[in-house]
Amino acid sequence: MRFNLDGLDVFFPFDRLYKEQYMYMRSLKRTLDASGHCLLEMPTGTGKTVCLLSLITSYQYAHPERGKLVYCTRTVPEMDSVMEELGVVLAFREECLSADATNVTSSSSSSPNPKKQKRGPLLGESTNPNGAGNSNVLGLCLSSRRNMCIHDKVMEESDRELVDNACRQMTSSWVRTANEKKPNSVPTCEYYEGFSSEGTDITMPSGVYDLDSLRSWGKKKGWCPYYLTRRAINHANVLVFNYQYMLDPKVAKMVSKELEQESIIVFDEAHNLDNICIEALSIEINAVGLDKASKSISRLSREVANMKATDANRLREEYNSLVNGLVEQGLLPNAPAPRNLQNPPVSDQAMGSAVLSSDVINEAVPGNIRRAEHFVAFLKKLVEHLKNRLRVVASNDGGVVSESPMRFLHHLKLQTSLETKPLKFCYSRLSSLLRTLQVSNLDEFNYLSDVADFATLLSTYSEGVAKFAVILEPNGSAIPGALEPRLQLACLDASLAIEPLFKRFSSVVITSGTLSPIDLYPKLLKFEPKVSESFSMSTFRPCIRPIIVSRGSDQTQISTRYQDRDDANVTRNYGLLMEELCSTIPDGIVAFFTSYSYLESIIVDWDRMGILSSIAKKKLIFIETKDVMETSLALTNFRKACDCGKGAVFLSVARGKVSEGINFDRHYGRAVVLFGVPFQYTKSHVLIARLEYLQTHFQIKEADFLNFDALRQASQCVGRVIRSKTDYGLMIFADARYNRSDKKNKLPKWIKQFLHEHYMNLSSDQAITHVRNFLREMSQPIDQVKLQQVFFTIEAIEDMEKKMQEEKMIQVQIGEAGHIPGGNGDEFIDI
Repeated sequence: MRFNLDGLDVFFPFDRLYKEQYMYMRSLKRTLDASGHCLLEMPTGTGKTVCLLSLITSYQYAHPERGKLVYCTRTVPEMDSVMEELGVVLAFREECLSADATNVTSSSSSSPNPKKQKRGPLLGESTNPNGAGNSNVLGLCLSSRRNMCIHDKVMEESDRELVDNACRQMTSSWVRTANEKKPNSVPTCEYYEGFSSEGTDITMPSGVYDLDSLRSWGKKKGWCPYYLTRRAINHANVLVFNYQYMLDPKVAKMVSKELEQESIIVFDEAHNLDNICIEALSIEINAVGLDKASKSISRLSREVANMKATDANRLREEYNSLVNGLVEQGLLPNAPAPRNLQNPPVSDQAMGSAVLSSDVINEAVPGNIRRAEHFVAFLKKLVEHLKNRLRVVASNDGGVVSESPMRFLHHLKLQTSLETKPLKFCYSRLSSLLRTLQVSNLDEFNYLSDVADFATLLSTYSEGVAKFAVILEPNGSAIPGALEPRLQLACLDASLAIEPLFKRFSSVVITSGTLSPIDLYPKLLKFEPKVSESFSMSTFRPCIRPIIVSRGSDQTQISTRYQDRDDANVTRNYGLLMEELCSTIPDGIVAFFTSYSYLESIIVDWDRMGILSSIAKKKLIFIETKDVMETSLALTNFRKACDCGKGAVFLSVARGKVSEGINFDRHYGRAVVLFGVPFQYTKSHVLIARLEYLQTHFQIKEADFLNFDALRQASQCVGRVIRSKTDYGLMIFADARYNRSDKKNKLPKWIKQFLHEHYMNLSSDQAITHVRNFLREMSQPIDQVKLQQVFFTIEAIEDMEKKMQEEKMIQVQIGEAGHIPGGNGDEFIDI
């Protein structure tokens, strides 16, 4: 479908679209026209990705001055899915534009109507002479070496850090120099050598490249796809990668530094964006990590001594460069080459700098850490101080300690005489030293890097309002009875990571199916969206049935509140509800619990009561664990059980792997049961510090934030059940607290539209009756006439556009007359 949207020629690769898709794309266009940011909540399973790609790529085509589309996702499967959708969108645009050109030629030569153009490959190098999308579009995805490497020996490693280490050992500049002096003396990577031999002008042909096509094309050309994509960023029109490439300062400065100010940044599935921002700037160090950091310091000391004996001139050159600052040394992005050291190749830039203040960037490195041996002694003193702090906390007289960065640094200075200023340079100074010592195996220095990163962040944000908290706990282990003291530098302000993006780029799009309540995000992330909207779902039948179960069959109130969760009556009623659901609902059921510990206790109690064996007679039981491989295997077998007709129930955890990005569409998820309200652990000292910060600086009450966070997690869990208009599923909220207005009112608009009064505050028996009625209704054949009514045709779009323009003209006229109470003429009427 090709249609006009407020003056924009939109290429949408399907014959029909839903009303919410049309309204969603209209809001996107308003955002891009205003060069602003937006918050958009789109019902799950209604084609959000294809809407984003269709509208933004059409906008890029109409406005070539706009920069790149940067699409940020959470997982590799989501990344591949986006690239597939992009291939479909651009292939459709090729067909439309090729047909336009052919029609012009045909009309001038009076030839018969042309045949429809044959669609080329959707992924990989484009076969169209004019390139992908008929405009030489280059779409790339970026990922880690583990996902992109094509070297057989490197890929024998399974761990990400081992893959990185094996790669660096063959691509570092000093390894390649040694091989040039004495050929075949050390192993090198033939694909990196092939890539490097092409020089800096290397380009990629137009096309849409997912990870598989990148590896295939790189193997065919003999070029390394990992380094190739980082070189080709400048030439790409569409980039797809993980959130961390934009939010984590250590990664972002190596990847996103080339992006234009006019670029359009999209964060998809961004309901947890504030948490991701905080994690990007938070560091956790335990006693074991500090012991390993001490071993790394000992190795550094030996390496420095060896280099002083064999190549002291190199250390002297580094010292002279540090006198001129980090920019002169080439340690920062876009830095010029230093006087005595060549600018490091891309393969050597393994450690990105942390958040750096202006004085770190522009000033010389302090004299007391310029010499390598002095810096090693500086690190040793810092690590020993951290060890002493943890010993005190772990002692009988200790306890949990929470301090501001300024207070922690004051204590550090009193005990060690270490100044704050050198700490700011700690991370970059370590990076410089490791490069000077020609260390390839950087994973051995990960714990020392954490200490250096801790020091840099701590000192950088020590002044002004305390946006970090230093928390020392005597036992941070998740294993009961295990004593593991830990030190955390907890970021309290999510805007620190994302605020630079709002200032740098013209448009940032934050979207998800579960952003409600949407009004808190501007406060948490400190930005003013030009557009902020939540859309309802257009449907031809009530395909979603939310049900709130507040009582068991014996009328006992059910809840996972702390005072009720160990009640045997509550546990038994939860088990009986699950057993009845398994007897009534065919195929797959997914159950979410509030935590791993609660899931484990429920399984033990259900087994003791005989409920688990009763459920097992009806459906196979699979359980999510903290082990990723075990959970992946359980998911695979769960789907097999559903495919064979036996049916299965998957017991999982809210905030776990299954609740994020795993879809249970069609027969894999006829019902999602949420046992309890998934609040965060309210006794967490990090959470307590953050809640105090939000209350003090944003006037966000503790209860408001906790409810907001719990309900977005609950919505994300139940949203796994529906993926299309013809799909259907049950959403069962098994906790009396969901009846309260501060809970149910925070559910997304597209869920609330199906949550009627007679589906709330039910007993287990009443809920089962509604379940049976819903399944009976959904088992009827789909009414194709009603199904077509939810689609927009070209004619309907034209009518809608006409109405929109009329409403807009009326509003402008009224606005000019000054008759809009409190308005400024920018509002749009939502029809």
